[in-house]
Formats: sequence, C-alpha cells, structure tokens
Amino acid sequence: MAQDAPFPSTANGVSTDGDHANHETTSGPIESPSTPAGRLLENLSPTSNNTTDGQSPQAGQQSDPSKTARRRNKPSLSCQACTSKKTKCDRGRPRCLACLKRRSECHYSELADLIEESHRALGIESPRKKPKTNSVGIVTSTPSTVQGHDAEMVLQHRSSNSSTDSSPRLLSNVPFSHPTMSNLFKAEHPFSNYWSYSGGLPEASLVAKYFDTVDPVYPAIHRETFENDYRHFWSLDPHQRGNADASLLALIFVMLAMGTQFIELPSLEEKVQTSEFYVSASHQALRLFSYLGRPSIRSVQTMVLITYFLMNDNHASDAWAFAGIIARQAYALGLNRDPSITKPDAPPLETQQRRKLWQAIFIQDTFLSVIVKLPPTVTHTDVRIEDVTDMQDASFENEGSDTSFLRSMWSLASIAQGTICTPRSLDRAICKTPADRARLVGHFQGLYRSFPETFRSNTEQEICELARRSRRLARQTLFLTSNFFHCLMLINADEHEHMACDVRATLEAAHEAVNSFFLFHTIFDGEAGVWYHFQHRAFSEAVCLKFISSIVCVPRIWVLRVSFISMGN
Repeated sequence: MAQDAPFPSTANGVSTDGDHANHETTSGPIESPSTPAGRLLENLSPTSNNTTDGQSPQAGQQSDPSKTARRRNKPSLSCQACTSKKTKCDRGRPRCLACLKRRSECHYSELADLIEESHRALGIESPRKKPKTNSVGIVTSTPSTVQGHDAEMVLQHRSSNSSTDSSPRLLSNVPFSHPTMSNLFKAEHPFSNYWSYSGGLPEASLVAKYFDTVDPVYPAIHRETFENDYRHFWSLDPHQRGNADASLLALIFVMLAMGTQFIELPSLEEKVQTSEFYVSASHQALRLFSYLGRPSIRSVQTMVLITYFLMNDNHASDAWAFAGIIARQAYALGLNRDPSITKPDAPPLETQQRRKLWQAIFIQDTFLSVIVKLPPTVTHTDVRIEDVTDMQDASFENEGSDTSFLRSMWSLASIAQGTICTPRSLDRAICKTPADRARLVGHFQGLYRSFPETFRSNTEQEICELARRSRRLARQTLFLTSNFFHCLMLINADEHEHMACDVRATLEAAHEAVNSFFLFHTIFDGEAGVWYHFQHRAFSEAVCLKFISSIVCVPRIWVLRVSFISMGN
C-alpha cells in the first residue's frame, strides 16, 4: 500500500514518513498482516525479544567475552528489575519505560541514585538510550523527561510558549509547542497487546465516557450507527478483524483517547501515556487507511477528534496544522456543499451526517481562529443552518435533541467568522467607530435573544437546576455561553486611536464568560481542566479583567468581581 504524506507537526519535529519494514516477532493473537488492519494489529503487539542486526543476545555475548567482563566492572545505572531481567533500561525516574511496560515497581541502587543526583546538580545530562524509530519512522522511545523524573518534569514537557507579539490584554496568538521530540505518534507503548482483550468494561467505559463528556458539545457522530459498528467489530472472529475497515479502527481509538482524557488515573504520567497510546494507534490506522489519498466521512470525523485531542494535550500548534488538512479533506469530499444538491438520492441519515460533520468542522475552525488570531479556512459553503437536524435513535431520546444547540453554535460561528476572526487575523480593528460597534453588539445581542430559553440560563441556580434535569443540556449551555460572551468581550475591548475600549461592557461580558467556566468546573468536576478552548478563553478573560481594573477606576462591584477571578486562578 502506498504510504501517506508525513503527519503534520509544526514544532516538535515528529517524523512519520518512511516505508514499512519487517515487523518484529510478536506475541498474543495477531491478525493477518496482509491487510491494513492486520498490519496495525501486528504493529501494536508487544515484541518478544529485542535483537540487533538479526542476531540473538546469546550470540552477541559469546562473540567477545572480554567486552562482557569490562561491562561488569562498570557501575550499573539501570534499575534493579532491568538488571536482573537483562533488559534494556532507559534509566528514567521515578520509573523507567521497561518497568512501565511490565507495570512493575522500579528501584535503583544507591550508587545509581547518587550518580543521577550528581549529574542533575552539575547540569550534566545522564547517558540515555538514543530515541529509536519504528519501521515507518515514528519515534518509539523518548528521553526520560517524557517518561519520568517527576511530575514537575512532565508538566514542563507539556507546557507551551506563546508567540512574542501576544497582546498584553487578550491572549490571542497560537501557543507553539516546545521544540522537543514528541512522543504522541510512536508505535511502541508500555501496554500489553490491545487486541488480546475482547472488548468488555475498559473499552466500553471509555466509549461511554466519550459520549457523556465530548459528544454533548461536539455531536459529530451518529451514536446508533457507531455502536452497531462497534459491536459488530468485537463480534468478529479474531482472525477476521484484520479485514476490518482501518478508518473504523481509527475512530474507535481516538474516541478511547478522548475518553481517557476525562477519567481519573493514579498519576498524570499514566493518564498521558494511556491517552497518547490510543491516539497514536488512531493515527497509525489513518495512515493504513491512506486517509490523505482517499478521505471518507469516518476518516474526517476521526481527524476532527484528533485535533481536539491535540489541543487538550497542549499541542495547539500541531492541532492548527492538522485542522488545515481537515479543511482540504472536507472540500474534497464536498461537505461544504448542500447534500440535497450534490447528493439528492442519498439516504436521509447520510445527508444529515454530512451536514453535521461540516458544522463540526466549521465550528472547530472558527473558534480555534478566534483563540489563535489566525485566518479561518472553512469559509465557502451553501449548507443552510436551518437544514441541520439531529437524527439520533429513539433509545437516546432521553437526552433530548441536539438540533437547537447545533443551530445556535453554527449561527454564532457564522457571525464571529466574518466580524471577529477575519479582522483580528489581519491586525485590523473589529469596529472602526463607536457606531459600528453599537450595531455589531446589537447584532450579537439579537442572536442571543434568538437562542432557546434553555441556552440563556446563566445564573448558578439556573445551571444547577438544568444539570439536575439534563447534564447534556447543561454542558451545551455553558459552552455556548462561554463562546458568546467571549466574542462579546473581544468586540467591546477593541480599541484604537479613533475609538476607546467600552470598559463597563467589556467587564460585564468577561465576567459572564469566565463565570461559565467556574460553573462548569463546579458542576462537572475535572472536565473544565481538560478542554483547551474553555481554559484558554477563561484565562484570557481573567487577564482582560485584571488589565482593565489596573488602569481605570473601577466601581466597587467590579473590584469584587475581579477579586473573585483572581482567587479562582
């Protein structure tokens, strides 16, 4: 099968191109390697032995006994488990990669710890194994700053830099990732063969978590169809799974990855590695599907979710680049065209799926552009908002229809794209005169009044009552509220030599927007800390509040509100 173009990575230098080589010997149930899915299953299986140049370890030891003797005279810097098992150790702290794979305890000798501490004190990089790549050039091991040391190092690896020309008031430029090697898209992870399982609780619980947390705010997948395909896949004989559609595997894996981001695990490191294992497998499945050469509805759905995963995983620059590919793929599939015109004979379900997917791409592109202050790319369409409906199965009617939410978000994105995204991407004023701003604010307020009454609930009591009735509707309301008032804040905060900032209106909009973040954090504990969009908007709003309060005389009530924000952060 022809290989695809490299996976885009704008900052961390991941290489994903190259040709497939021979796979290592694997254990566990392996599918037929003659099919794309079979090759993926073989690639994800654990290796039985690590050999070099086709030689066994015993042969290498017998070839030069003097070298073996010299190695024994050196102090062992590897952990005790790897030393006793005679396996390679990357010497990561607090646990090495091999121990993570075995899920065993990892202990070092006092001498090894002493040497490691002395190296740290002197600023000397301890000797590590060099990162290696798999048969397609994907990194399969990373420096120990990713695998261990401590939680501080993990957080340090996952932090981002903002571009140097960011506004002091509104954080708007893309936060580029640190130029270190990414471990997102590697083929070897510290987990047993995924396909040795037969579905069951672990996978089913992650899929359920996805539909509980992600699907309410980004409903791009028809749940009944997916669950039918999912059950059918697990009902297949293990040898038949190798013939499964690789795009289905990619969609399953990215949903598992996003579900993992919203569950509680013993450590941050374990959570990161588990979710990145799943998204790595999803990307491999897309490559085997040749997603760049033959896009499909399912492959584009997968790419949309991978983009959200990358943002939540603090790889916003990679997400921005990947979102550009999604736009091209959507245009190639004709998703921007009204299916009643281009596919008049298509089944109703396919017609609505195409519209919902285009809506998901349009919203993702627009609000990512609002955050990073770069031009939107999803701009040309004749799909009408009023034609979008929700076609979930009757078994899911207890959650209510998403039609109103889809149309409200689409309407907001349509206005924001032309009035906010485009001028900000060109460093132009959103409004030229106070009269222009008054007209634009009136337009936004008119849109807000057109939202269903449920989505205009913004007090704590109203949101808590809504969450008791439907947690899905509460999530949708808070997301819509956050996006709307953030846009309103940007309009009122805009200033130039011919127009001053509207202080009161800016503070009111910023307060409503950041309040939705705190309500989300209170009601849905832990979820607010996962969503990149929500966090970035809330921080930008808090910075705006603090900045304005420091340069103008703010009434007492606004000082109290700013204090509330400061304590929240």
